[in-house]
Amino acid sequence: MEPTTKSSVINNGLYLGGILSLITVLVYAVNLDLFTEWWLGILLFVLVFVYGIVSAVKSRTILGGFISFKQAFTSYFVTIAIGTLISTVLGIVIFTIIDPEAATYLNEQILVVTKQTMQRFGMPEEAMQAALEEASQKNNFSLGMQSQGFVFRLAFYAVIGLIVALIVKKTDNKEA
Repeated sequence: MEPTTKSSVINNGLYLGGILSLITVLVYAVNLDLFTEWWLGILLFVLVFVYGIVSAVKSRTILGGFISFKQAFTSYFVTIAIGTLISTVLGIVIFTIIDPEAATYLNEQILVVTKQTMQRFGMPEEAMQAALEEASQKNNFSLGMQSQGFVFRLAFYAVIGLIVALIVKKTDNKEA
């Protein structure tokens, strides 16, 4: 990666991390229950996805309109990795150090939402109780679970990044 491309990608990752962190802090301050809403997850996914695309396209522009698959993927992935790492670290600090009671409350709310969803889909009562019992044993906001979530999100975004890199790449056919 060229030095100017590298600084652009790192800055994009820092901006993404700042935006994700701001959203996390605002949701935490305004209404914890928003963390259990499906649409917030979709919104954050779209934000991260779009930011990764913008970073790859910006790198292509910096490189004079041509970018290899590897450069496009690296621009996308590094931006997302930095941004989501910052957001994950903030989540760990908030829910394991500053306010573990908020994590306990959210775990309870997640169980309520999960039960409502299972009832809506007509899951048998015995199966629902077994699933809820298993889910109640998990602390979704522990250091381990948040770290695991970070790794799974990165893997998911990487797969999408491969497709983005295929679309964004543009080679100079005159040189070939």
